[in-house]
Amino acid sequence: MPAPVPAPVPAVPGRRRGSGGRRAAARTGPQPPAAPSAAPGASWRRILPQALVVAFLAGGTTAFVAADKAVRLTVDGVPRTLHTFADGVDELLAAEDLGVGPHDLVAPAPGAPLRDGQEIVVRYGRPLRLTVDGRRSQVWTTARTVEGALRQFGIRAEGAYLSALRTAPVPREGLTLSVRTERSVTFLADGRERTLRTNAATVEEALRQAGITLHGQDTTSVPPGSFPRDGQTVTVLRITGTREVREERLPYATERVEDGTLFAGTEVVERAGRPGARRVTYSLRTVNGVRQKPRRIAEETVREPVTQLVRVGTRPLPDSVAGADGLDWAALAHCESGGRPSATDASGTYGGLYQFDVRTWQALGGSGRPQDAPGAEQTYRAKKLYVQRGASPWPHCGRRLTRG
Repeated sequence: MPAPVPAPVPAVPGRRRGSGGRRAAARTGPQPPAAPSAAPGASWRRILPQALVVAFLAGGTTAFVAADKAVRLTVDGVPRTLHTFADGVDELLAAEDLGVGPHDLVAPAPGAPLRDGQEIVVRYGRPLRLTVDGRRSQVWTTARTVEGALRQFGIRAEGAYLSALRTAPVPREGLTLSVRTERSVTFLADGRERTLRTNAATVEEALRQAGITLHGQDTTSVPPGSFPRDGQTVTVLRITGTREVREERLPYATERVEDGTLFAGTEVVERAGRPGARRVTYSLRTVNGVRQKPRRIAEETVREPVTQLVRVGTRPLPDSVAGADGLDWAALAHCESGGRPSATDASGTYGGLYQFDVRTWQALGGSGRPQDAPGAEQTYRAKKLYVQRGASPWPHCGRRLTRG
């Protein structure tokens, strides 16, 4: 019976096939004949596709590694490192769902390319309702604290009043901030000059800080409630005052009514006017020792004035008076008054062209005073007087009536 043939020994990975075969052969004895080797062309056709697959996989891995970038992203002061395939800053922001607006800060700008190892900073804008020394404005800031916002707008905070702590955060929804910077104000009071640095909201508050007290009616040259400006000079007005009540005359009006029964130029007072009276209260003030002009602060009517009623004649004067027309009335008038209808004597008793006394004038139908009547009426009344009494009313000048 022939001896059995030993089974083939499998190849060990990492070893060369030939040496393994020799060692196996030494241990097991004669080996069966080797299988015939394949043709050279068939071997290349099997190896080439495998090489291409390996080369493709190796190239894809290199491209994948090259597209990945490690960047540092800081959003409102909070940093983090991340890996991204974004080519630009805007792609990164979109991938991280970070929307930005016109008041936000992005560095580099959203259109800039993205590089491995780059740092991107995003700061969101915050609305700030800002009042600085009484002036209000609506601004935007990317600062996250009050102190940072003050620096951003160049506001001097040393010695200033702030409505919020410097370290207070500025939230995304915004903040209302009031700032009163330190200012220099000079007060002139009681003959002295005092200058102080203050962040007071009103002149009155700054006065108290300067140790100046207002009493009674005292005030300042600017409204005490106004905002004190840097370099401003304020004068303190020391005021003493009293009130005085005076009774003043209210003049009466005159109403004139035409009367056809009276000759033209004749006026008769139908009702005498009477002045009224009012009680007026005045404020009398002395400012820093100087008396001011009285100021009317109240008034009350005590008695209403009575309107004077005057009848004014419209009846035409007659052209002549029988028995007196042929006389030289111009010569008489020149002798008595110099030809002036408004003339009066030194005593005030006689007046007019012909120097009537008031009693005689009114007895002849005249009204008021003769010197207030038109010249034509005076001549007419003189003719009537002549008819009654001749030239006797003019003992010195009466002879002029008949002189040629």
